[in-house]
Amino acid sequence: MNPDPARLRAKDLNREFPRSPRETFAGYVHAGRMLDKCRAVVAGTAGEYHYNCPLDRYLLDFTGIDAEEFKAFVATGADDAAVAAWFTTRSKIKDSGEVVAWNNKMRDLRLSEMPLPLQQFLEGYIPKFIPQGRIVRVWFDVYDLEEGRI
Repeated sequence: MNPDPARLRAKDLNREFPRSPRETFAGYVHAGRMLDKCRAVVAGTAGEYHYNCPLDRYLLDFTGIDAEEFKAFVATGADDAAVAAWFTTRSKIKDSGEVVAWNNKMRDLRLSEMPLPLQQFLEGYIPKFIPQGRIVRVWFDVYDLEEGRI
């Protein structure tokens, strides 16, 4: 019996965290985290993590990549290099300056700059999951504080 290649590459998000949204993959912040979550969803090891969440939507909408097409490619068991190549090819963004500007915008995105429904969600989420006394300055802080990276 051949093991499922998608399952072999997936992290068990019940036991470990996906990559930081600050980490770049295929040139984009958050892309590696989205890939980790997608693989875990495909493998059934996502735990409480969600693929195609609002943060994933920011990246997918910017690049013009369809969430289900990405998931279908990830489900083939492609390694990181193959996923990065696929992502780069499929992205509608070809100007590296646009990518850099988007990455920096995302790194600096403050909660007050987010759509109101996300602000409302995070208003309850932050006190529940972020260690007391820790300050959330930008959206990515939420994940890195919760997951103990900062």
